[in-house]
Amino acid sequence: MKAFIIDRYGRKEKLHMQEIAEPVIKENDVLIRIYSASVNLLDSKIKNGEFKLILPYKTPLVLGHDVAGVIIKTGANVSRFKAGDEVYARPADHRIGTFAELIAVDEADIALKPKKLTMEEAASIPLVALTAWQALVEKADLKKGQKVFIQAGSGGVGTIAIQLAKYIGATVATTTGTTNVAWVKALGADIVIDYKKEDFEAILHDYDVVLNSQDTSTLEKSLRVLKPGGKLISISGPPDTGFAKEIGLGWPLKMLMALLSLGIRRKAKRRGVDYSFLFMRAEGSQLSRITALIDAGIINPVVDKVFPFAKTEEALTYVESGRAKGKVVINIR
Repeated sequence: MKAFIIDRYGRKEKLHMQEIAEPVIKENDVLIRIYSASVNLLDSKIKNGEFKLILPYKTPLVLGHDVAGVIIKTGANVSRFKAGDEVYARPADHRIGTFAELIAVDEADIALKPKKLTMEEAASIPLVALTAWQALVEKADLKKGQKVFIQAGSGGVGTIAIQLAKYIGATVATTTGTTNVAWVKALGADIVIDYKKEDFEAILHDYDVVLNSQDTSTLEKSLRVLKPGGKLISISGPPDTGFAKEIGLGWPLKMLMALLSLGIRRKAKRRGVDYSFLFMRAEGSQLSRITALIDAGIINPVVDKVFPFAKTEEALTYVESGRAKGKVVINIR
């Protein structure tokens, strides 16, 4: 089968197409013919080697964390899906590889594709929607009437998180650039701050939850918009000891995570705020709940551009530029 691979880690490394062996399915796997995949900044960070300590992939490596397609084969123990089913998924860590024609995925990590979405739209959903769900529903336990600050409202996670938070009944504040202010308001945000002209710290106060996706400076400023007892959840780091335990890291790496997050955890404690790092995981049952919200018209995909399979490297470069509104998708079939 054809796939886009990297031969080694590095910022200058380019994706290139190559013929590789078809996946071998395990007894709990389904084999998916990939119709569409989407591109995430996580793909770039893995390519650059930023996650080598916690995700030590062997190279050559096929990147890609989102898939929409059709099941063409099932393992002996698969009971919930059958050949011909249209599905979508975020494959589990160490089993990624959606920049390809085929992929084997554990049935626990997939869900039936939302009926109202095209394959391209469906491929845009899994990673960002699961991130939003695990941050706002699972970690934050966001409630109706609470206030949540979701950074980068025009980004992949931001566009879905805004819609999910509004469905829950929260007041939503976000940041975006000047040209996207009206567009992000149309997604449902109550307060939209133009980060080029305004400082969110001067505007937002007594928030219950912050979903941080930006740099260290923004992370520390976010502490100051939370009320005591508030929750700061970061998807951009630094990783903490709770994350280390979740993924089963050994003692040396647990100590490293503790050191990396020591500064922000101390500052959070002084303000009576809870800090946690989220590295989203594959979860088919949560994705099925998200599917129900999509089919009900509560959450809608936001696709910026669709690239042909042959231009996968260009798609990744576009995502790295930071110009995308919503998600970037690759049409593989």
